[in-house]
Amino acid sequence: MLDASLSLPQCPPMGFEAAITRAPRPYEPERGAEIATAFDGLAPTLREVLVGAGGSSPFLRGLMLKEADWLREALLQEPDTVFAAILAGTRALARDELAAGLRRARGRVALLTGLADLAGVWSLAQVTGALTSFADLAVDLGVKSLVAAEIDRGKIPGAGDADKETAAGMSVLAMGKMGARELNYSSDIDLICLFDETRFDPDDYGEARAAFVRVTRRLMTLLSEPTGEGYVFRTDLRLRPDPSVTPVCLSMEAAERYYESVGRTWERAAHIKARACAGDIRAGVAYLERLTPFIWRKHLDFAAIQDAHDMRLRIREHKGLSGPITLEGHNMKLGAGGIREIEFFTQTRQIIAGGRDPSLRVRATIKGLERLAAREWVPAEVAHDLAEDYVAHREIEHRLQMVNDAQTHILPTTAEGFERLAALCGQDVETMRADIRRRLVQVDKLTEGFFAPGRASAPEGKLSDTAREILERWRSYPSLRSARALEIFSRLRPTILNSLRRAAKPDEALIHFDQFLAGLPAGVQVFSMFEANPQLIDLIIDIISTAPPLAHFLARNSQVFEAVLVGDFFAQWPGEDWLRDDLAALMAEEQDYEDRLNAARRWQKEWHFRIGVHYLRALIDAQEAGCQYAGLADAVLAAMAPVVEAEFARKHGAAPGRGAVVMAMGSLGAGNLHAASDLDLIVIYDPAGVEFSEGRRPLAARAYYARLTQALVTALSAPMAEGRLYEVDMRLRPSGRQGPVATSLESFQTYQRTEAWTWEHLALTRARVVAGNGPLGDDLENFRRALIGQGRDPRKIIADVAEMRARLAAAKPAKTGLDAKRGPGHLQDIELFAQTAALLAGDPARDTEGQLAAAQRIGWIDPRAQARLADFYRLLLRVRSVARLVSGETLLPTTIGKGARDFLARETGARDVAALERLIEEKTGQARAVIEAALDRPPRAP
Repeated sequence: MLDASLSLPQCPPMGFEAAITRAPRPYEPERGAEIATAFDGLAPTLREVLVGAGGSSPFLRGLMLKEADWLREALLQEPDTVFAAILAGTRALARDELAAGLRRARGRVALLTGLADLAGVWSLAQVTGALTSFADLAVDLGVKSLVAAEIDRGKIPGAGDADKETAAGMSVLAMGKMGARELNYSSDIDLICLFDETRFDPDDYGEARAAFVRVTRRLMTLLSEPTGEGYVFRTDLRLRPDPSVTPVCLSMEAAERYYESVGRTWERAAHIKARACAGDIRAGVAYLERLTPFIWRKHLDFAAIQDAHDMRLRIREHKGLSGPITLEGHNMKLGAGGIREIEFFTQTRQIIAGGRDPSLRVRATIKGLERLAAREWVPAEVAHDLAEDYVAHREIEHRLQMVNDAQTHILPTTAEGFERLAALCGQDVETMRADIRRRLVQVDKLTEGFFAPGRASAPEGKLSDTAREILERWRSYPSLRSARALEIFSRLRPTILNSLRRAAKPDEALIHFDQFLAGLPAGVQVFSMFEANPQLIDLIIDIISTAPPLAHFLARNSQVFEAVLVGDFFAQWPGEDWLRDDLAALMAEEQDYEDRLNAARRWQKEWHFRIGVHYLRALIDAQEAGCQYAGLADAVLAAMAPVVEAEFARKHGAAPGRGAVVMAMGSLGAGNLHAASDLDLIVIYDPAGVEFSEGRRPLAARAYYARLTQALVTALSAPMAEGRLYEVDMRLRPSGRQGPVATSLESFQTYQRTEAWTWEHLALTRARVVAGNGPLGDDLENFRRALIGQGRDPRKIIADVAEMRARLAAAKPAKTGLDAKRGPGHLQDIELFAQTAALLAGDPARDTEGQLAAAQRIGWIDPRAQARLADFYRLLLRVRSVARLVSGETLLPTTIGKGARDFLARETGARDVAALERLIEEKTGQARAVIEAALDRPPRAP
């Protein structure tokens, strides 16, 4: 049976009379008088409603006279109680009473809901909810009765009495308004009938399908055939897959194959409202869950706007509904400004964003508008206005249908027809007409701008020879080869060119935009996104003018634009813990390991892009960007490591011993990365005396952790459908490339105590555990601190560092005056000096400025020298951060564009590139002098 909680519209407990808030007027007073006589003795407020209804609706008048005795009793009770009694009586019908009983019940439901609607006793949602609950019950009883009859005849192979309650695996989906629990007063019901083929042996498939086809055809007759008692519901099965060639009931597997291969946007939109309503509910729910990837795409789908707009135009053309709004004969459902416009507006936005935001996956139109407004996909005032218009339109629709129980949505064509409609509404004609017109115009204005935004009409202006040459080759690019992409881009082109023309160097900006366009593998989705969100055009031009590598990244990963549109793109940094949990939850939604890795790649790209845009837009500075890039990598490693370990354990058993940790080295260990950073990692494990794993394919502990480490590196760096996460460098592990990729805790500790070179201890000053077993990580950190804190010969360390400096200076000299990293007195040199200070001071600080403070604390440099080194270090970090974002490598003064130069000036405070080069040269000399003076004398003991 259906869940009773879904069957009752909810309203405050009170009798019908006490809840009346309005009343219709009798359009035909003599017919109203007939009703007044028939219901003499009722309270005046009740009689007023009945007289107005019966005097304006021939259909309701007939029902009132036919059901007079029942209605007198019903009006003395709470409407919820009356409705529940109708449903209970319907459920109790015997199989041979079903056809007549459903029709009698339908008449009473129509009478109760019609009066409750006209009197304002029930809201629109309660009215449509009641109509839908009865429809659900009618379909469910019909399906189960007819399937039971087939089982009794032995026509459903393998099915017995126990299968009757689940209709032997036959499930009915309510589509459209029934699926959303929004049935209108005289609505057709749209159904898709399916059966679960997995309940049958393959040899019995044909016989089972034939039985369910018979059941479906008989169900249509049971519900739709007019008799002396009327009909139950007109029923439409044309929303099923490819209705011209498929049977009226088909297997779930066949339906899934259809949608996966040729499903169209309108079918995705239809399935937003799909709901398992009858038969095997559980199988229907599971089927719809399997269709989730078809309905809700992973990426924002702005191309759906054009699909929906084209569909609107086709409907209008087919129904002859184009042209200006004229009330006479206007279609309240399909015409301009009508009900379907609001539904299309809502569903299309849901399709666009529902794949990323599950909160938008709701069936009801008003609930959809509320959710879209809450998530800032629709302005709150627009959602409010459309919701109010939707209710008003639906109430007019109901009154049109109440007149003669006709499935009509068309306003009257005569003055008399409008007089009757106004009487049912309890309004005067002119007030009603003005309100209908105002709402139609308002809906048309609000929705038309969404489906068909104003086309760019500004002239493109005069083009330079360079620009003309570039534009001529655009038609050959992959992104502009389809007719649809070309059509959308043609509308965008004037806006794009005019925006480019406003750049500091228009031809330079156009060249970079050309490179972006050339790199796009396809254009429809991106161009549709630009058209629906013009602010993205300004953003891409800002990016290409300043950071061409970021633009090239966007060309290959244009889906990251979606992150800009989800509402919190420009919010504050949420922190590594939040990021880790968010990524872990995202990966947990995927069933397949590869899908999890691809989900991580999509997620990381969006956050990486977000950091870059925030930096470009001066929402954060270089130091904050560096910390956020490192925090993002921390979150990825912390969330990814358990997923990789679980997948590996599935084959080889749980990790032997205490498990492993991932230790970040270098810049990641110090907590400061740039846009193009690799990850320096080492993996350390503790078998704790366990020699082998216990799994389907057990491995020796050393082999287990070596292969687990390789799996982690592959998960991070392997190119997949969504690209790669990070390049990984493991050369800082003990013995470098010659050593095992994973090192046991005992071996690591022994090596560091007895064999490690000075440079390896220097590297350890920046080491930091970022993922893996917590207690093991604590042990490693304690060991790191103890090792750094042990006494050393300062002269030997300084001599080793001096030798290292000489080798680095010879092997990697500075490339240009803007090379922040290489050369004496530059970033690498200052970092090496700071690490030396940390080692000499026995200080556990990982960051360079903290280590420089240690140098001052042990008297190796004075406070002024420390401040100068720290200030210059921050300047060099800013230069490096800009360089990696705008060029991907060291800046070359002769090639960077105007936008990059402006960005560099903003970050460094330098007047121009030449002034910055002079400043770096001056400061580099000062830093070199401080470092070399310090290296000439050992510090005092810490």
